[in-house]
Formats: sequence, structure tokens, C-alpha cells
Amino acid sequence: MNPKLRLVLLSSLMLFVELALIRWIGSNVIYLSYFSNFVLLGSFLGIGVGFLRARAKRDLFPWAPFALTLLVLFVSKFPVTIDRSGSNLLFFGDFARSGLPLWATLPVIFLVVAAVMAMIAEGVARRFAEFEPLEAYRLDIIGSIAGIFAFSALSFADAAPIAWGIVVAALFAILLASKPLRTGFAVRMIALLILVAALGAESFAAGNSWSPYYKIHLADNGDGTIGVNVNGIPHQIIESTAQRQASEPFYFLPYEHRSDPSPPRNVLIVGAGTGGDVGIALAEGASHVDAVEIDPRLKDFGAQLHPDQPYANPKVNVVVTDGRAFLQQSDTKYDLIIFALPDSLTLVSGQSSLRLESYLFTLQAMESARDHLAPGGAFAMYNYYRQPWLVDRLANTLLVTYGRPPCADSYGEASGGLAVLEASLDPGALKCAATWSPVTSPVPAPATDNHPFLYLRTNAIPGFYGVTMLLILMASLLVVRAVAGPLRPMRRYLDLFFMGAAFLMLETKNVVQFALLFGTTWFVNALVFAGILLTVLAAVEVARRVRPKRPARLYGVLIASLAVAWLVPTSSLLSLALPVRFVVATAIAFTPVFLANLVFAERFRSTGDSTTAFGANLLGAMVGGLIEYSALVIGYRALLPVVAALYGLAFLLGRDALRGTPAAASAP
Repeated sequence: MNPKLRLVLLSSLMLFVELALIRWIGSNVIYLSYFSNFVLLGSFLGIGVGFLRARAKRDLFPWAPFALTLLVLFVSKFPVTIDRSGSNLLFFGDFARSGLPLWATLPVIFLVVAAVMAMIAEGVARRFAEFEPLEAYRLDIIGSIAGIFAFSALSFADAAPIAWGIVVAALFAILLASKPLRTGFAVRMIALLILVAALGAESFAAGNSWSPYYKIHLADNGDGTIGVNVNGIPHQIIESTAQRQASEPFYFLPYEHRSDPSPPRNVLIVGAGTGGDVGIALAEGASHVDAVEIDPRLKDFGAQLHPDQPYANPKVNVVVTDGRAFLQQSDTKYDLIIFALPDSLTLVSGQSSLRLESYLFTLQAMESARDHLAPGGAFAMYNYYRQPWLVDRLANTLLVTYGRPPCADSYGEASGGLAVLEASLDPGALKCAATWSPVTSPVPAPATDNHPFLYLRTNAIPGFYGVTMLLILMASLLVVRAVAGPLRPMRRYLDLFFMGAAFLMLETKNVVQFALLFGTTWFVNALVFAGILLTVLAAVEVARRVRPKRPARLYGVLIASLAVAWLVPTSSLLSLALPVRFVVATAIAFTPVFLANLVFAERFRSTGDSTTAFGANLLGAMVGGLIEYSALVIGYRALLPVVAALYGLAFLLGRDALRGTPAAASAP
């Protein structure tokens, strides 16, 4: 096989497997979808170790099919339920607590993923070492772009895991067949067939299907209703409007509390799901309903299976998008806006602590919803909020938004913290039996666009996060030392280590920034990652053709671009028209990415040991992923000064190498 093509295919395989593991493990290890960033960190450790082993005597890449198959079989056979106990951070889902605690489970998942990725990465690294550093990096990025586009295409098609398995097996088969192996090729192919068969059994199991966000399972409850589980967690029930009124009458309270006796003309339902709340709006006489649902598969199930067929009604306009994005892009005024249990069970990406609905419940989002109310219009939200302090936080947010305490119907802990909150700018628009009175002290402050962690009671890193991160750091040091040998060879690449940490945080900041500006959908997320990789490729192509006389000055331009990004708050761009917002946001977000990779490329071209240098950079990215959790305390905007400080450290440690001094070139 052409050596360049081989490296591209290996890099495609590596990124594709990383993305597939993040999605698949989170759907089978219950509640791990809330912690997919730990799978990502394990991937970075594994890839870093694989590059550090590039010149080891034994090549572990041919063993990767066995390791990956064993991981899939183990998770399939022994799915884990995590004990998610703790009061400072909430997780929606079942109330049962079983299995190992998070601090014990996450390091195990972390290490297992690291082992699989290390074997695949070693295959990449051995080919990487055959090229000049910048050429190798360029081919690696091209392969990564191919991998992310392939995975995104399968997500767009709602492909089941068997499709991921077939792609991975085909790439392994091509790569292993092109490498002379005296024995073992047939055994490896059998292992890959077992991998595909295991994923196929899950994919074709009765009731299972896949959306871009979840593994969805439908179950007939035997009473005319259908249960909808996502990632192993009860999520919704498909039932008729009459059944819902009999079993859960609180869904009708927003209509009963309106002072206006006439039916609402325009209604907005955010979190429309399988159509239950839309059916209620139609039953209450709404003239028009905008139904917003982020998951296309859940919407499809509602259209196919809801007994009342609300999505087929000509009065209903169904929009598949993020609720906050819909509010930002719509000028319609509504008589009633309802946030109808819009609680996701997963993160936006593996690189942040942001959930799909995080930007929907910030103070700025509530103000946006208020601005969409017609005269006399009302806003309502309801859910099983789990904890009194969460009800108080949301009610306090409505108090700040509307200037008066909201109406509140609470049903206590026996009902899972069920509460209905309603508010209006018009004091006579609602007739409620009770208004909110706080039961916790102090009342948690509203979540904001800068600190959108609704389910985090205080601005602190939860204890199990701290313990888990400490265990991960200790395990990483031991693994790197045991597998890759002495750490001393990496000392000369400490600047690349800090570049990796800084770039991962910069990448995370861009992911959450675009989620706020354009929606927390998987498609926006995929576009951001593709855009970052294309920007990296552009920087490498420029670096291959242009040699700056004083490359150290690139750091100054990079720090200046980070300062601009910090001085322009993301929320200030929301008022811009969508095309202008996209251009400005892209310029602000991707200029530092481009400059950071010019700096990296200039430094990387002169490395005497490209695989060790790249391994150090990847291990730095893993540490950057851990530092990202500081956003839980300081907010996302404050990450930019941290990024600037890390690049400052990289400059101080690597300035001699950029100047090309003999001391740097011969450092041990």
C-alpha cells in the first residue's frame, strides 16, 4: 500500500474508533453518557502512549482487533449501572442506585479505553515516523478529517452500531492485509467478525434503534402505552391525551391557570418529544403550535406511534432543532410558551460538561423566552426536578426575569420533586393557587450563559470528580512510565505538552461557544470539529510553504487573538443576524486555532523525534481535558486566560527550539 494512504487510513481508523467508543460505551454503561469526557481522556492517554511506543520492539497494532472485540463483548455482556449518589450535582434518570461508585467506575473505563486506543495509535505512530514531521502531521489530520466525516455521515443516517463495526472491521482488514503477516491474519478476521456480530445483535434487538444522541429502546407497557428508554434510562411515555389527563393532570395546569378563558392562539412547546404535550395543546384548542424537539428519532416515533397523531395535525409546525437556537432565530409571539420536560441524558460532546439543554435554562434564555410572549402571554415549565434546590433555582430565575415570584405547584419528594412553574409580565394573566416561596437557603443563583451548569448547586468541582481526576492522573503517570519507559526523553518537548493542554481547552471553548450561538445539536458539534481540523490542516499547509524569520513572534499574535476572543463575550454576538453572527464567531473562534497550529507546526518541524514529540503533545491534551473542569468553578469565558497562560509556558520552555539554537537541538 502507498505509505501516505496507509497513514491516512490508520488515522481515520483511530479517530473513528474514538468517536464510536464515546457514543457506544455511553449507551451501554448507564449514566456514562453524562461522563463521556472521561472516555475522551482515556483516548488521549492511549494515543499518547501509542506514539511513545513507536520504536518499541513488539508492535501492538495487530493485537488491536482482539482488544477492541473483548471490550465490546465485556460491555455487552456486563453492562454497568453507576452509583451516581451525591447532592451537589444532579442526573436525570431512574432513582435506583446500584453498581460501583463513579470514582471507581470511571478510572476503569478510562484505562480500558486507553489500552485499546494505544494499540491502534501505535500502528499510526510507526507509519508517522516514516515521514518528515510536518508531512506526517498533515497526513494524520487528513485522515482525522475523513474519520469525522464518515462518523458524522452515519450519525446523519441514524446508523446502528453494526454500521460502525463494519467500517472498523473493513479498515482493520485492509490495513492488516496490506502488512505481511506470516500467521494470525485469519484469527484476527474472526475476531472482527465476532465484533460485528456482537454489535449486530444489539442493533437488531427488538425495540432498539439509534438517534444521533441516544440508543433508544421502545417497550410495550401492556396498558396501551409505550415506554421510551434512552441509553438504558426511562425517558418518555407515548400515550393518548386522555390517558395523560387521567394519570398526570399537572400537564394541563398551564392552560387551567390562564385568566383568559379563550383558547391560546399561538403555543410554543420546547421539548416536544413524542408529541404528548402537543396533543394537550391541540385538545385545549390552540390555533397553532410550534413543536421544537432536538432528537429527530423521538419526533419520528411520535409521528408514527402516538395514538392521537398530533404531529399530523395541520395546526402543528414541527421543528427539529435546539430550543434556545429556535428562540434566537424566531420573531413569533406566543400566548403560551412551555418548556415541557426538556431534560437530556447526555453531554453535547466528549470535551465539555455541557448537557444538551444547558443553555435552555440560563437567565439569558429565560429573558429570550419572555421577549417572545404576546401581550398577556404566559411562560410555564414543568419536570420531576429531583431536589428542592433545583426548583428554587429555576423559580429564582423566573423571579429575576419577570420581576415577581412565579406561580408554583409542587408535589413533594414522593413525586420525584414534581413542580410546575409559571410566570407572566402581565400580573393579571395567571390565576394560581400559590406562588413560589423558597425552601432552601441560600437560594442558588440563576445559571448564566457563562456558567450554564443548572444541575450544579454551587460553583465547585464535585467531590467524585476530584477523586476521579486524581486517580486518572496517577494511573496515567504509572501507565506512561510502565509502557513507554523513562519520561526523560519527553522533557525536551515540555513546550509541546503545554501546547496540547492549551489547544484542547481552546477547542472546548469553541465547542461550547458555537453551541450557544447556533444550537447544541450534534450537527453543529460535528461542524465545529470538522472546522477545527480543516483550520489545523490550513495552518500546516501554510507552515509547509512559509518560514517566518522570527517564529517566536507568532506567540505574540496568538496571545493577542486570545485577548480579542476574551474581550468579545459570546453572548454579545447573539443579537447579530445569523449570517453575520456566523462570520464574526468563526473569525473570533478560529483565528486563535489557526495561529496556535502555526506555532505548533513551526516547532514540530524541527523535532528530532516526531513520535515522542507528538506523544507529549497528546498527553498534554489529556491534562488539558482535566483542567477544563475548572469551568465548573470559573465559567467558560475565564478559560481563555488559562489558555493564554499555558501558551505562555510553552513559549518560555520552547523559545530556544524556535530560534534553532544548538542547545535546544542537542538537549538530552
